[in-house]
Amino acid sequence: MLKKEKEDSIRLRKKGLSIKEIAKKIGVAKSSVSIWVRNIELNLDQIEALSKKVSSIKVVEKRRQTRLKNEKGKRQIILDKAEKQIGKISQKELWLMGIMLYWAEGGKTQRGLVRFSNGDPEMIKIMMAFFRRVCNVSEEKFRGYIHIHPHLDHKKAEKYWSSIADIPLKKFFKTYRKTNISSKNKKDTLPFGVFDIYICDTELFLKISGWAKGVFSSY
Repeated sequence: MLKKEKEDSIRLRKKGLSIKEIAKKIGVAKSSVSIWVRNIELNLDQIEALSKKVSSIKVVEKRRQTRLKNEKGKRQIILDKAEKQIGKISQKELWLMGIMLYWAEGGKTQRGLVRFSNGDPEMIKIMMAFFRRVCNVSEEKFRGYIHIHPHLDHKKAEKYWSSIADIPLKKFFKTYRKTNISSKNKKDTLPFGVFDIYICDTELFLKISGWAKGVFSSY
């Protein structure tokens, strides 16, 4: 079989094809083709044609890179402009943000437990600000709980989430390390797992529920 591939490589090289083109056409490594055709001399027209191909490829790639750079620049302008439109978040805005985020991602089945779960550190930061600055939750009530795949570094994750939420590790429940069947093909998309904020407070749970109902009935 290799003999046929070698013969085909020589034949194609004599037609002026590049080593890369031959390797792709035949389905062999470029290093093999290079050895097989090293004694084949190309005429001036063939050399010129190959040179033009290389130049053309470089031009196309340069244009592609320029286009991507321009597109990235345009997107960044939109992002920067949108970011500046937000400005400083007021206490009421934080209040409404926290209510809606909790209603989307928070626990709503256990009346005595306020629980917010997310793998995005920014969401955790916002909710911790909501609980601290709006709900006035005392530091003693906060607990942390991590869900993480067993092959990941759970100790590193614990330190990470402790830093993000500003909750001491001594207030963390034992980390849950088990593969979630529904996300078994996405094992490393969350290298620090998912973090739960726990607050045992029936009154706060009822308040958030009431606030959410107030939002839903106000528009």
